[in-house]
Amino acid sequence: MGGVGSADGADGTRSVVDEAAPGPGPDRRGAVVAALMLAMALAALDATIVSTAVPQIVGDLGGFSLFSWLFSGYLLAVTVTLPVYGKLSDTFGRKPVLVVGAALFLLGSLLCALAWNMAALIAFRVLQGLGGGALQGTVQTLAADLYPLEERPRIQARLSTVWAVSAIAGPGLGGVLAAYADWRWIFLINLPVGALALWLIVRHLHEPPREKSPRGTGGTRPRIDWAGALAVFACGGVLLTALVQGGVAWPWLSAPSLALFAAGLVLLAAVVVIERRAAEPIIPGWVWRRRTIAAVNLALGALGVLMVAPTVFLPTYAQSVLGLAPVAAGFVLSVWTLSWPVSAALSQHVYRRIGFRDTAMLGIGTAALLLFAFPFLPYPGQAWQPALLMLLLGGALGLFQLPLIVGVQSTVGWSERGTATASVLFCRQTGQTVGAAAFGAIANGVLAARLGGTAAGDLDSVTRALDPGTAGEPVRRAVADAVHAVYLGAAGAAALAFLVLLLVAPRRFPVLPD
Repeated sequence: MGGVGSADGADGTRSVVDEAAPGPGPDRRGAVVAALMLAMALAALDATIVSTAVPQIVGDLGGFSLFSWLFSGYLLAVTVTLPVYGKLSDTFGRKPVLVVGAALFLLGSLLCALAWNMAALIAFRVLQGLGGGALQGTVQTLAADLYPLEERPRIQARLSTVWAVSAIAGPGLGGVLAAYADWRWIFLINLPVGALALWLIVRHLHEPPREKSPRGTGGTRPRIDWAGALAVFACGGVLLTALVQGGVAWPWLSAPSLALFAAGLVLLAAVVVIERRAAEPIIPGWVWRRRTIAAVNLALGALGVLMVAPTVFLPTYAQSVLGLAPVAAGFVLSVWTLSWPVSAALSQHVYRRIGFRDTAMLGIGTAALLLFAFPFLPYPGQAWQPALLMLLLGGALGLFQLPLIVGVQSTVGWSERGTATASVLFCRQTGQTVGAAAFGAIANGVLAARLGGTAAGDLDSVTRALDPGTAGEPVRRAVADAVHAVYLGAAGAAALAFLVLLLVAPRRFPVLPD
């Protein structure tokens, strides 16, 4: 590593932090890190800040039947664009992709603040998501570019801290802005934060130009797989829409659901055909042919599935079963965001001794036991009991996720790092969508069995009708049983991730020299 904080890839390409600027290199690298943290904060806050303002948004714009697409539309756009941005960053560099993504996100934020009805707001949220995909993937990739292997846990822990602070502060900030200002400020506050991040990136991050050969010389002129990008976007959008809306907007076995799944499978076949023929595919085959990356993709997909159990269902449990107020219920969930970044930062001391795979197995094995223990908590129990489990779960998942991300990024050169990083983030995001659909069906099925009939088996309708501490005993028992079933499913996902690492991943990751 040079004094200006650069990272060499296998092809010799480097990300350089303001090499011509005065002052020591690490100071300039610190400015870029600050920009990355601000950019990550934009994406992280957006995941939580909007939820608390939904009543005000619906009251102003109407469209209550559509409001769930404020979240689903954004999630779909982020997920399906991750692999596209990953490939583009490998082809043209991180800086242009990050700048374009941040600009799209800020444009979407401004338009969201100007939305005149719910349909327009949803469309602009999708535009935000198109930029959010670039923010999430490229920030993680640049973090690996700027630091050698031994220092990467430090920057990754900082990014994890951004997510933790956002998870705690987002709902409160959103509620304050909606109550004392206007819900449109939830989107407007993105503008100064994003503008500062853009200025720091443009000013301090410089990448050497990639060599381009003249036309017709048979050189390495970059080619964009636009057909593959469109096919990936269409396939991901259709399949994720089927998962998000199935069992909510229409029954799983209804004509719309079956039609979407059938169209998704056809598009998936088209993606395979197009990508196999493309000279520079958006999702190259080596992402799944290399044991290390394939195993991490599957393991982080399972992580996305299991994360749905606490993030979606624990607040319901805390309010309906434990009788807590919404703020207290949010605290029970948020404690895992305190231990997760701390554990991630300390994980380097473990994987340097026993390796990336074994450290991740230790973390996910512990997580499986903690998730399995949740149904055995006393009923109705005290708030500190699930809070303690969540604190330990955050520590376990910090040992699991970060070593896998750092490990994968360390097995590829600069020219493949964006694609590899995007693939693991894409699998985690897809896992969350699958988990939300699967666990929602499980919870509704248990509620229907306990309360009788399908009308009573909708978790949302049950919990909306309850005030904390006033639920009847049958309903409290039913909600507890439903959440217990979800946690058992999450424990199964954790066990699956453990087996994937044990049977598929190599014991020692093939790390390339920095």
